[in-house]
Amino acid sequence: MKLSLAFACLGVAAVALDASCVIVSAFAPPSTVSSLSRTEIIGNSFTAVRATEAVNGDAAAATTTSTNGATGEITNGASAAVSTGDLLGLPARPGRPLKVAIAGGGVGGLTAALCMLKKGFDVTVYEKTAAFARFGGPIQFASNALSVLKEIDESLFTRVMDKFTFTGTRACGIKDGLRADGSFRMTDDSLDYLWNADAPADWFVKFPLKECADLYGLPYTGVVDRPDLQEILIDECQKLKPDFIRNGNPVVSYDDLGENMGVKVQLADGTTADADVLVGSDGIWSAVRAQMYGEEIKKSSADLKKRQGCTYSGYTVFAGETVLNTQDYFETGYKVYIGPQRYFVTSDVGDGRIQWYAFFALPPGTKKAPSGWGGSTRDDQADPEENLVDYIKSLHEGWSDEVMTVLDATPPDSVEQRDLYDRSPEFFRSWADGNVVLMGDAVHPMMPNLGQGGCQAIEDAYVLTETLAATKSTDKVPRSLQEFYRKRIIRVSIVQFLSRLASDLIINAFDTPWSPHDDLGKSWKSYLTFFWKPVLQLAIFPAQFAYLYSYYPTGSMGDLPAALESKWKQQHQKSAEEAFERVTKEGQKSAGPSFFKKAEIALEEQFSKVGAP
Repeated sequence: MKLSLAFACLGVAAVALDASCVIVSAFAPPSTVSSLSRTEIIGNSFTAVRATEAVNGDAAAATTTSTNGATGEITNGASAAVSTGDLLGLPARPGRPLKVAIAGGGVGGLTAALCMLKKGFDVTVYEKTAAFARFGGPIQFASNALSVLKEIDESLFTRVMDKFTFTGTRACGIKDGLRADGSFRMTDDSLDYLWNADAPADWFVKFPLKECADLYGLPYTGVVDRPDLQEILIDECQKLKPDFIRNGNPVVSYDDLGENMGVKVQLADGTTADADVLVGSDGIWSAVRAQMYGEEIKKSSADLKKRQGCTYSGYTVFAGETVLNTQDYFETGYKVYIGPQRYFVTSDVGDGRIQWYAFFALPPGTKKAPSGWGGSTRDDQADPEENLVDYIKSLHEGWSDEVMTVLDATPPDSVEQRDLYDRSPEFFRSWADGNVVLMGDAVHPMMPNLGQGGCQAIEDAYVLTETLAATKSTDKVPRSLQEFYRKRIIRVSIVQFLSRLASDLIINAFDTPWSPHDDLGKSWKSYLTFFWKPVLQLAIFPAQFAYLYSYYPTGSMGDLPAALESKWKQQHQKSAEEAFERVTKEGQKSAGPSFFKKAEIALEEQFSKVGAP
């Protein structure tokens, strides 16, 4: 699944360093310039007097004097710009708190809320779900995201680690979907099979996840259940502001009132809220982005290849989860089985569970299963009586029994499907407009192949907060939001591009690798895949993960990553064995309604009480 940085990390990342300044200066909107208010300039000194609004709403006068030498000399005849906005304070800086409205209470929005609350901002999150409940699947956190979490809050990091399942400490990589012998055996990814017909060819190449994390001294990649993560984030936020979140009342539009005037937020129930900044973190079908970029929410083209400014990737993905005691369960993190025109991914997600994804190149709207991400119901299945596991197995005819074993252990009515959409990098449009800014999936949704979607949203939350924390008055907010865009656009665009490239390469350019001992891989793609093996193994994958993990604000964590992994290993063994025993006695259990379906029902119930807008 991570064949991405392949052709790009060595080329794109290098070019990005030289081109970043050019791209940013060429396409980023110009910063706003503050004006002077009641200023007298006499020789080399000036006095500025302005009225500011105090936190309690009372008027207060603020007088600032700057003279030659002591507090800032005006040199070379240049004039000094004095802020006309409200002074913004931090715990160690006078002024009122920055007031922030966040649209969307997903992982990115909640992380931004916590980060900002810890800086002393006045934050309110407006979330469409009427209440949070325990549903939703695992989310991958790579080493770079874990570094950001620890830098944001030590307690947050510790609590996430207590719920974490490490995958990057074990074997992860690409397996041959046709040649894997079906026994889930652990073998090397060497080239011995070229001259030894008895040598196993199960593993094509393994990923250096642990080695690249060790390079920076970071915790290892893994997964955490989304409900656990959301509960932790909400709890940590409520410690700082108990009423920080408003459920069942999402942001539907806004009025940007201009420099130093903030933004008026329109909510679904018809009420409004005022803020200095609106952060659009409301997902791929963002209402905030729709207004900023002139889109119509969820509007699709006739062929379904375009939807609210997003492009259909060409791929649909089926997903399922099962509890299964395979021979390699404790030795592998995640595996990508490659074969003709498709790939199949499995990952350990803790407690004996294996989550799998099956990627197919199918037209958009090729609906077979409900979408666990879109809130559809079981009745939306093309044929409600069709066994979806059998359908997916039919598309993997001739593949390894390892794939079939995982599918056979999956309850058919738990299978879900999603058409994958993403967006091109926004080099020609800023993520910010006035006092409004976009982050996460609202502006850079990406394919799941690098597992970096949530990670990049967390990076966004941290960088945005740090940028706003350095903003000393409200009239500087638009300039700071443009600065945030410039800081993030290059890195996020590279990750977006590489995430998309991964699927394109695996399905369109890769195939079952050539071997001199059988006829399973004889196409030109098979020869290409074979010759890429040492390049991927020795250069491309090490460069890829080294780049992805290269953003780590904590610096090296020394011996902590190894200690965390050692503690987790004992807990993981125990919980998995308990799950295996339970399934042996009780059998597999189907998944319940998806997170989004429950959210949709709760929202409808909420609106039925207050009246829909």
